[in-house]
Amino acid sequence: MKRNEEDEYWNSSKFKAFTFDDEDDDVSSLQESRRTVNSLRQLVQEDEEDEVQKVSWSGEPVGSIAWSVQETATEGAFPKISTDPAVVSKSHSGYSLSSLFKGKARTFQSDSPVKIFGPELRRSKTEHKESVCEWSLEETIHRMQQGKPVYLERFRTLQDKLALLDVATSHHDGNIITAVLIYLKRTLDSEVLFRELEFRQTALRHFISHLTESQDEKQLLGLLRSLRRTEEAAIVHYKKHLRLTDEKNRRDFLKECVSLGFSPEDSGHIQDQIDLLDLQLVIEMSDQEAERGGKVEIFRKFPRKSAIVNLPLITTLYYCCFYHYTQPEGSFCSPAHVRRSFRLSEKQYLVTALAARARQKMWSDVDAMLSPRKLFGFTRRKCPISFHRVVDILHKNSAPPQMLQQYVALVEDSDLRIGLAQKHRCHDIVINTLKDLKDRQQLLGYRGKVDRGSSEEHKIDELLNNPQLRWKN
Repeated sequence: MKRNEEDEYWNSSKFKAFTFDDEDDDVSSLQESRRTVNSLRQLVQEDEEDEVQKVSWSGEPVGSIAWSVQETATEGAFPKISTDPAVVSKSHSGYSLSSLFKGKARTFQSDSPVKIFGPELRRSKTEHKESVCEWSLEETIHRMQQGKPVYLERFRTLQDKLALLDVATSHHDGNIITAVLIYLKRTLDSEVLFRELEFRQTALRHFISHLTESQDEKQLLGLLRSLRRTEEAAIVHYKKHLRLTDEKNRRDFLKECVSLGFSPEDSGHIQDQIDLLDLQLVIEMSDQEAERGGKVEIFRKFPRKSAIVNLPLITTLYYCCFYHYTQPEGSFCSPAHVRRSFRLSEKQYLVTALAARARQKMWSDVDAMLSPRKLFGFTRRKCPISFHRVVDILHKNSAPPQMLQQYVALVEDSDLRIGLAQKHRCHDIVINTLKDLKDRQQLLGYRGKVDRGSSEEHKIDELLNNPQLRWKN
């Protein structure tokens, strides 16, 4: 670059060349900073007087007003300032001018009536204005439905809070109702909130649902008791026993629940649960000792998979039928004792005992439970459950074919009997049933399902060729 071009560059550039001979550099920088502060004061004077805020020069703020960097830049061009820390520190200004243009705010305070605008980068001026606006009740709920931010803290009086809840309820939006109720729960006394919710059943149901889902049992119990819903409060308290892992603690807790506000019928059920837990503890202790000894054959042949404690009543009966079926009735682990102590019906006992004995392949016990009975001089098998359920239980436990055929024949409904006979390949039962129904066409169709040349095929042919039989089709 030529000498003339260099001189022209430095004379036309907005930057000044650095020289060691410039003795007034510090003084000129200080004057430039003062001019910048004066320009800020001119900007402040253009605003309304009610927005003026006191600021001290010591560094502690009396207050501040958000000012975006973009809006600050468009109000007017600031004079050029130096960002040299040594220079700026000599101006004794309470606000860092370099931090202003870099988007960094500092705190300060002053006793003089001067307001400094600092940048706020978090949100725009429009958003800040919306956040501090006093929206009406309808507008507040509408903004909540749109997912916009609202400040419920401005509803401070009890009247305003209840009015907000009523408006939210009128919109039939469960999420909004719950959001308002959470705010009321945080800002109102529990007794006041419970008293007001008693007259607002829709909000009350949402509040109970919220407390239940959030597992706020203390608040829920207080609400139900204040509403004199003693039985519901007792149920909430009763559910705590499900989280108790120690059996003795659970038993003691259940004993306390008996004295709560349950109905006589429910109190009886809780007492049965206590009695069952006591019985299970005794059986578990005895069976653990027998299993460790290794002398009881049933425990060697069928090892226990889990403890019996805290199992349901029917499962306990199944356990006793499986491991203690031969015990005398007076024994605490006898199935008959369990049935009598807890008033089980004959049907409940039979289905459970039948499944347990069939699982062990004890077919003699199954036949004994379904033994023939004499009725009006005739011997017949009678079962409190339908025989097709007996067939299903026997089939699941791989009962012998002769035994299955015996009980399939006892199914009273002919269509169901034919279906079960076909499923379990009881051909004789199907043929005899179709003969009794005099259904020639269905018997002829079934002939194609049996093995060719088998005894069942010959039997069907004899029936079809028998002239003494009168068919309906």
